[in-house]
Amino acid sequence: MTAALAAAAGAVGFSHSSLASPTQANSAVNIAALNATMGKAELSAVTTARIERRQLATRDSSRVQLTQTTQVKKQAAADRTAKARAAKLNAYRKVTQTRAAALARAKAAAEKAELLKLQSATRAEMMLTGYRITATFGQGGKRWSRNHTGCDFAADQGTRIGAVMKGEVIQAEYAGAYGNQVKVRHKDGTVTSYSHMSSFSVSVGDLVYAGDKLGEVGSTGNSTGPHLHFEVMPDGESPINPLPWLRKHGLNP
Repeated sequence: MTAALAAAAGAVGFSHSSLASPTQANSAVNIAALNATMGKAELSAVTTARIERRQLATRDSSRVQLTQTTQVKKQAAADRTAKARAAKLNAYRKVTQTRAAALARAKAAAEKAELLKLQSATRAEMMLTGYRITATFGQGGKRWSRNHTGCDFAADQGTRIGAVMKGEVIQAEYAGAYGNQVKVRHKDGTVTSYSHMSSFSVSVGDLVYAGDKLGEVGSTGNSTGPHLHFEVMPDGESPINPLPWLRKHGLNP
């Protein structure tokens, strides 16, 4: 061992006259001693161990990077899934809102139609316009075999005659002294009669609403001029005074 150290010292030029510092001289001696003491196999093992440590460190670093990359990918996939789910929920919410709005509109329209239907069933309108009353209920006269059974509304020939209320046409024909006559039965069983028309525009079985055209003013039958002879029969047979009945239904004859 001493000889090896001496040889190592001579190899590196170790002497009292050398410029190397004591520390450098000692390091050189140590290295030389190490080289002299260790064989090639031992040096190879040291080198291999260092390489393995470096490779292990590299593998560990790669694993960390791979793990981080995998986590990033998983997070990105999770974000995409969350966004897709949110978009789907938003689309479903919009469809639901659209359907709800459509149902609300349909319900409102149905309620409005039902209200109009109910109103039309009870709504009343005057039979014609531009008229003057020329004979009232119960009035006597040479043209009638008994007291007048209705009320006469004189108007120009061809003036439009409408139904006073909703009902079903139960008669539309020429009726002798009444001329062209239309009768309408209403919901409560009351029958209204329209006579002396020049023509009628409905048929038996027709459903008419207040204001729907029944015919036109004329002077057919036992008549001295164009007018509408209007009668009201609550039981379908016995006429009553039409004027109070019209007022009862909100009209002002």
